[in-house]
Amino acid sequence: MSFEDQRSNFDIIIIGSGSVGLPTAYFLAKAGLSVLVIDQLPSAGQYSNKHAIGGIRATHSDPAKINLCKQSLEVFSTWQERHGEDIEWYKGGYSFVAYDEENERLLKELTTWQQQHDLNISWLDRDALIDVIPHLNPVNLLGGTYSPDDGSASPLKTAFSFHKQAVQAGALFRFNETVHNFISQGHRVIGVKTDRGRYYSRWVINAAGGWAKELSTQLGLNVPVEPDSHEAAITEPIGRIVHPMIVDMRARPGSANFYFYQHTTGKIIFCMTPDPPILGSHTIASSNFLPKATRRLIELMPILGHIRVRRVWRGVYPMTPDGSPIVGSVSGIDGLLLAVGMCGQGFMLGPGIGALLKRIILNELDNTDKINLESLAYHRKFEKEEMLK
Repeated sequence: MSFEDQRSNFDIIIIGSGSVGLPTAYFLAKAGLSVLVIDQLPSAGQYSNKHAIGGIRATHSDPAKINLCKQSLEVFSTWQERHGEDIEWYKGGYSFVAYDEENERLLKELTTWQQQHDLNISWLDRDALIDVIPHLNPVNLLGGTYSPDDGSASPLKTAFSFHKQAVQAGALFRFNETVHNFISQGHRVIGVKTDRGRYYSRWVINAAGGWAKELSTQLGLNVPVEPDSHEAAITEPIGRIVHPMIVDMRARPGSANFYFYQHTTGKIIFCMTPDPPILGSHTIASSNFLPKATRRLIELMPILGHIRVRRVWRGVYPMTPDGSPIVGSVSGIDGLLLAVGMCGQGFMLGPGIGALLKRIILNELDNTDKINLESLAYHRKFEKEEMLK
């Protein structure tokens, strides 16, 4: 049967082959459903996914994100064992450090709450934290959190592997093709219209990242997702000097926070959240990032004062007002599922969200899933901001 003949036979159409679309395609195809993935770019993972720095943590302040990222960690940490493919998973952990009393108080309170949500996380005082991160700057250090089960993986290798496994399970991918509109029948979405034709399905999943809001307007939806730009850099490789991802929540002129980790290849990867935000889909690196970011890097770990930077890049964070994604159905529109607004955390959330979307479609939701979906619903009030976004 030709591809043209299969156009009306899909169970699910996924718009976007990025950090969320790829694991969703994998889980749905593995469940025996017919899946079509449409992406306007030439290959998988070519928008926000390839700009991700690779951190994966369950240490959030929102229960839904904790639950989803726990599921993601299970997928990442067992991927090579299950599929024989190295995605550079490294269980290095995460550490949120405190150099002032305000962040010390916030992190201690949050650690207690996170422990109540079954996270393996501890508050370490200054000396104990230095034992875990010996090269961390001890001057004015009050302590920090340590969550050893968190880690990192390669976004590029992971995207390649998810795509490969999804294809082997039967998923079809259409690249260099743009979805322009949805096909509706009454209050039900039954397919999509692209620049190459029409495709029909029982479900359509909008996982279009930075394009999600614009696409949703075709259905009269005002999806509150606004992209902004973040920059990152990578250094030359050196011997292992640090294991966890280190996050400094202090605001400084031009930056709201700073974070870095050492990749399995020895390279240091670092990033910061610009303040004020740089709104829009800017992907050309600026001249402002590196001087500010390197000062913060050296302040936190002085031993890196002479390391050489190899490359700087910029990616897009599709942000929501409260820092949490929008996942699930929309009241009054049947056949549509949203998986949008990952707030720069699509890579770590993707497998957990993909598995959740599969359970929605197969009607296998448990009570935890239902609570998570209520928290991440399109119709929520967006009032409680995620503190560790």
